[in-house]
Amino acid sequence: MKGRPAPERTIVIDGKPLPAVLDEAMVHSVVHGFYDRIRKDELLAPIFDGAIPPQDWPSHLDKMCAFWSATLLRTDRYDGRPLPAHLAIPELAEEHFRRWLSLFRDTVEQLCPPEVANLFLDRALRIAHSFRLAIAFHRGEDSMRIVPISRDALS
Repeated sequence: MKGRPAPERTIVIDGKPLPAVLDEAMVHSVVHGFYDRIRKDELLAPIFDGAIPPQDWPSHLDKMCAFWSATLLRTDRYDGRPLPAHLAIPELAEEHFRRWLSLFRDTVEQLCPPEVANLFLDRALRIAHSFRLAIAFHRGEDSMRIVPISRDALS
């Protein structure tokens, strides 16, 4: 069929066009840089090592790249449900989410321009809050006591 090519699609997140500098290569750098930090972290490494066998790390990293690509670049690369895996970790607690967010913030601020770092961190804060609510509910805890973690509250 002949005709004009489809116009390039502008991705809009929170009412703003996605910065052109954010691409698959940046997503890959963030994911791999972040999980390098996780795997060396005194608090988080044992949690992740208990959930992800060494031979599964390449697959996990690919899945996380697909997740962030779908989340920020609006691709259809991710097909999964991340919450059930987190619900299955009984020792997952508030301090783990705070450390996770702090390491994530440090990673995106190091690797991304400020506007992109803010996009990543905003999404991570929202995801963490959603997971914390779901975990509390799943455990029969009072989810009304779960307040969002703000970027200012990160160490």
